[in-house]
Amino acid sequence: MEDGKIIELYYRRDQAAIGETDKKYGPRCRSLAYNILSNPEDTEECVSDTYLAAWNRIPPEYPVSLCAWLISIVRRISLSRLRRRYADRRGGGEYALCYEELDECIKGGGDPQGDIEARELAEGINRALDKLSKTDRCIFLSRYWLMEPVADIAEAMNFSQSKVKSSLHRSREKLRKQLCKEGLI
Repeated sequence: MEDGKIIELYYRRDQAAIGETDKKYGPRCRSLAYNILSNPEDTEECVSDTYLAAWNRIPPEYPVSLCAWLISIVRRISLSRLRRRYADRRGGGEYALCYEELDECIKGGGDPQGDIEARELAEGINRALDKLSKTDRCIFLSRYWLMEPVADIAEAMNFSQSKVKSSLHRSREKLRKQLCKEGLI
């Protein structure tokens, strides 16, 4: 079913909207949640919470891209659950590994000034990503936004793991140089 028709179901408060959403985007949402949490039960809860959030937010919201909108919700919910689980230490799934790889490029905020810096950093990252080739950008986002394992990215793109790792390394290096040039790190 097309996204517009699924959104219409939400607007009509038709419970079939949840089923259609799960049918079309459930596997992608579950994959992301599992990559972050590495726990099947927590994964299912996060996906269910995502569908509840969609139910509560549509209407009044009308997502331009239902897939991207759902992914951002499941990602936020999964990361929140992971932070609660590991309040005193980082760990679990691809989450820690992904951020460990990016650690040299990105530093966190936590206060109002930090929030402003985080927004500026996000804009700088977007500018750097715009300069990557479509393939490198896809690999980068698969790894650091969807938190997919390198092996899965390589398989999906029909590349060797070595090629994916090289692409990620070059992209991180370009990102670091761009952020340094803009004075963001």
